[in-house]
Amino acid sequence: MKLLVTGGAGFIGANFVFYMLKTHPEDEIVCLDALTYAGNLETLEPVMDDPRFRFVKGDVADRETVFRLFAEEKFDVVVNFAAESHVDRSIEDPGIFLRTNILGTQVLMDAAREYGITRFHQVGTDEVYGDLPLDRPDLFFTEDMPVTASSPYSASKASADLLVMAYHRTYGLPVTISRCSNNYGPYQFPEKLIPLMIANALADKPLPVYGTGENVRDWLYVEDHCRAIDLILRDGSVGEVYNIGGHNEKSNLQVVKTILKQVGKPESLITFVGDRKGHDLRYAIDPTKIHEALGWLPETKFDDGIRQTIDWYLQHESWWKNIMSGDYQEYYDKMYGNR
Repeated sequence: MKLLVTGGAGFIGANFVFYMLKTHPEDEIVCLDALTYAGNLETLEPVMDDPRFRFVKGDVADRETVFRLFAEEKFDVVVNFAAESHVDRSIEDPGIFLRTNILGTQVLMDAAREYGITRFHQVGTDEVYGDLPLDRPDLFFTEDMPVTASSPYSASKASADLLVMAYHRTYGLPVTISRCSNNYGPYQFPEKLIPLMIANALADKPLPVYGTGENVRDWLYVEDHCRAIDLILRDGSVGEVYNIGGHNEKSNLQVVKTILKQVGKPESLITFVGDRKGHDLRYAIDPTKIHEALGWLPETKFDDGIRQTIDWYLQHESWWKNIMSGDYQEYYDKMYGNR
């Protein structure tokens, strides 16, 4: 099948592109990405010359660009990763989150209706459920819980999910939604917790931890997430929401200490900073539905996944150092300036 993968120059989107081209050699993928600050074309370098892959620079909220691309390519499936996703940035500037995450989703679905795609998959987040108390480890997010967003980011993602389901009910658009827990792994932009802590630890810089570091997240290795989306696309039921969780709950402080131990750095590098506004306490997903319906379970234990992730960052220092220096933003011009 031919897939449109939006946001494919970002962390999860790029890993999904790699996974699909490796797992399904018969598929073709077009990646649409605006290459905003977190989009890094250098990430896609391993597949740029693959005849099954095409990259297009463009904004999902640009109706003309999106409709022209749909007319050219005749997609079978759309997988929408395109999103502004950093909570702190959403607190500082909510507007871009509303434009990309809500209006961009609308434009994509309008084009999907016009050109008759067979599946529109919305990549969501567990943050739409709000948070859970730290003293109730028996509670988990399930698909039938109401959305209770805490930040402008999660509110924009919850709005997009509601819009996707409305298009399904009103127009009969064949949709699915997945809501995942915190991802980690190769190619994650180094403003997120795990890559930031790895980079700072390697440079002997302070590791800033919000509050007391007690906030808990359910960590999911990115390839496990990609495998789940692939299953949903091929065997999932239209109109359904699937939670994708890692069964790897860790406090932020536990994660940071694990990284320090792995790279042989002292815990004295940890620096506690003022807490994030509206900081959610705990995320934890119940993935029973996707397990029973599609046979999916996470395969990567956190101790193994974090070791693989740290090894990757050690072996690809130039990739994340280019980001920290800003040089990665020149990569598009290097790749396409003479084409």
